Amino acid sequence: QVQLVESGGGLVQAGDSLRLSCTASGPTFRAYAMGWFRQAPGKEREFVATINWSGDSTDYADSVSGRFTISRESTKNTVYLQMNNLKLEDTAVYYCAARYWTGSRAAPAYDDWGQGTQVTVSS
Repeated sequence: QVQLVESGGGLVQAGDSLRLSCTASGPTFRAYAMGWFRQAPGKEREFVATINWSGDSTDYADSVSGRFTISRESTKNTVYLQMNNLKLEDTAVYYCAARYWTGSRAAPAYDDWGQGTQVTVSS
């Protein structure tokens, strides 16, 4: 089990950029694939991006592809989500999640979750 703590959320204007961080506890971070999900009010949690354990494979939801970038820094036990050209519809609570080795778009595939960080995009 790994504990995850997200940070970096906030209130920004449409078109701005924001970088989220997710720091994991424990010595086995290198074995984990990491995912970012988000949940807007009244909506189900949805997949945003994922990166595999080695960092050489990523996957993105169509709605964020080309605007968001997921990366990891294993020496810091941290995964990042760089979000550019933010849109109103990106407003949500963003969660990071961990599972062994390979990424997945399915939320139930992840074993551990952070508490989330709020991202609000205003016009």
